[in-house]
Amino acid sequence: MAREESQRTSLRYITPRVPAPGALAEVYQSFLQEWERTHTLPLNPVYRPSFDLASLSLDALSTADEVYNRELSWLDFNWRVLREAFDPRTPLLERLKFIAITSSNLDEFFSKRVGGLKRQKAAGMANLTLEGWAPDVQLALIARAVREMVTIESACLHEDILPQLAEHGIRLVNYDELDEAERKRLQEYFLNEVYPILTPLAVDPGHPFPFISNLSLSLGIVLIDPSTGERQFARVKVPPTRPRWVPLQRQMHFLPLEQLIAAHLDTLFRGMEIVAAFPFRVTRNADLARNEEEADDLLDMISEELRERRFAPVVRLEVDANAPPEALPLLQSQLHLENDDVYFVHGLLRRPDLFALAEINLPHLKYEPYTPTVPSRLVGISSKGRTGELFSAIRQGDLLVHHPYHSFQSTTQLFVEAAARDPQVLAIKQTIYRTSDNSPIIAALIDAASRGKQVAVLVEVKARFDEAKNVEWARKLEEAGCHVAYGLVGLKTHCKMSLAIREEEDGLRAYFHIGTGNYNAKTASTYTDLGLLSCNPEIAADLMDLFNYLTGYSYQVDYRKLLVAPVNMRQHILELIDQEIAHALAGREGRIIAKMNGLEDSSIVRKLYEASQAGVNIDLIVRGNCRLRPGLPGVSENIRVISIIGRYLEHSRIFYFANNGDPRYYISSADWMRRNLSSRIEAAAPIEDPRLQEYLHMILHSSLNDQRHAWELLPDGRYRQRQPSVGSNALEAGGVQNYLMQHTRMTSTIVG
Repeated sequence: MAREESQRTSLRYITPRVPAPGALAEVYQSFLQEWERTHTLPLNPVYRPSFDLASLSLDALSTADEVYNRELSWLDFNWRVLREAFDPRTPLLERLKFIAITSSNLDEFFSKRVGGLKRQKAAGMANLTLEGWAPDVQLALIARAVREMVTIESACLHEDILPQLAEHGIRLVNYDELDEAERKRLQEYFLNEVYPILTPLAVDPGHPFPFISNLSLSLGIVLIDPSTGERQFARVKVPPTRPRWVPLQRQMHFLPLEQLIAAHLDTLFRGMEIVAAFPFRVTRNADLARNEEEADDLLDMISEELRERRFAPVVRLEVDANAPPEALPLLQSQLHLENDDVYFVHGLLRRPDLFALAEINLPHLKYEPYTPTVPSRLVGISSKGRTGELFSAIRQGDLLVHHPYHSFQSTTQLFVEAAARDPQVLAIKQTIYRTSDNSPIIAALIDAASRGKQVAVLVEVKARFDEAKNVEWARKLEEAGCHVAYGLVGLKTHCKMSLAIREEEDGLRAYFHIGTGNYNAKTASTYTDLGLLSCNPEIAADLMDLFNYLTGYSYQVDYRKLLVAPVNMRQHILELIDQEIAHALAGREGRIIAKMNGLEDSSIVRKLYEASQAGVNIDLIVRGNCRLRPGLPGVSENIRVISIIGRYLEHSRIFYFANNGDPRYYISSADWMRRNLSSRIEAAAPIEDPRLQEYLHMILHSSLNDQRHAWELLPDGRYRQRQPSVGSNALEAGGVQNYLMQHTRMTSTIVG
């Protein structure tokens, strides 16, 4: 131990450690003061409040990159997510979870969006809408915006959340704070459980720079060979197969694994002088070029892409802010990175690992537990009992289920499981875009095939970051005897549909579920989504036609009830907006309310501007990207846009058109974005039962009255969070999600 202690204290640079409070205090306090003054988040560099947007033509407003940049608009959304982490009204462990969410979001953003820009830059693409908006310009703006975000995230974590968690007994401890007994215990753990799986990789003429896997955490080590005096560099991967937070003897005290490894580097590099050890992390490009039309087999093409993605170019390097400057040129040159690709991080790296700490069982530091309810008409129905009872309940009238307020297991999952077990169900057709590990939906489909039912499944193997999982599910379904299609060339199948054909006394009847969210039991507890359970014959006929399109060669060009992308959805939406324009111009009320995740399609944005100018009253609830600018005089003064960020991820899409007293309501899998309307198979289902319409009306108006989690989009592109006023009612002060939880508990029923 004496030699080990001597070697550690001789380090010229601080080894990985959790910063003491105070390191970022000044920047954090300055940020919070500005927030309290304005309730707006940092202004992205692309936005120019002095720019006269109202002077632009509607075409320019709807299409210009200067008005809307998708990447920077997404970063605005991630700022709103991060706001939940430094909001004292959010329970403390939930704040920690929002740090993990923000960081995880950035990982995906760099893999996908920044990766795409990097590929454009490499291809020499520069012919964008406005002069000067080449990929390298956008990349520079992104780097500038992300650096500020990462600094505030670090300050929030280390100056606010972790010190408060320490007051509740939860601590991340630095190695140098441990006593001798704890160090000895951890040394045994290291030698027995960690050391055998570590592989130190030197970098010298005989050892080429090692491959660094995507999003892995590594230690960079600077060493001196005592025999030659030469400096060397080595890398050690922090093993993901061991807990990142090593539990200490004192309950709820943890040591970051990288500190344990750094404290025992002499066991890996015997005889060498260790100068410095620092954590770093790389992100690789997930946006790879592919030509589906030239592929002989879509499954093979996706499998090859997954192999290529492992070795794709690096697009981001995160490195400890205390890393020795001498090590950076080597990393940058070997990883082929520019200065803007390097992000210095104060404190912990790989923050998605904080999800595990946020799961510590301290209920008083978390949201109040919520148990989803079961619709009264479905209470007592089980897929293992009399399965016919479910179909009898659906025949009584359409059911609208709303997750996570209503149980996924006892509604959507029940439908698929009951269809699989019911002896009168002859065939099941299903789309799968994303689903969970150990998916009960997949298990039910396999069970149905084993019972001799005809099962056809469209598994979208191009679902980003779920390709490997979906390829595996596709193969398992095929092995079970299901008919499996992998998607359509040039299109992603994003619609959410399940169809069961049942033999009854009066002939065959089709039952179906069509929804806004994935058949994923895990995300159904954290995403808000809607689903329609029905046996409406016209919608069922549309679904059968749509499945024929997905699995065969049918080219259906019109549908009875459904709006289907890319066939007719955009055109029907434009026509519905035109109807509201006509009502307003005739002196009647024109009214539109639309809830979605993103609004980017330029043709719809332009039509909404036209509707505002005609006097149509428009409210948009857009969680993420939004191309439209509200409140511009003479252009969009009749349009309001809010974004809701709360306990659950708002994921449902609802579209309402007043239609002069004969309202049109739709739920959909599609956002009003070009990719959804042009490059994906999507479906929007009409909700025609007045009782179901009333429920959708309640969701929309409750969302519009939210004063807790709602953000208003300002004309200059910034977002300002609403603040409850004195005397606010429960909905306004608590937010729409709390209101819907209370509403569902009290009513214990769902419309229908």
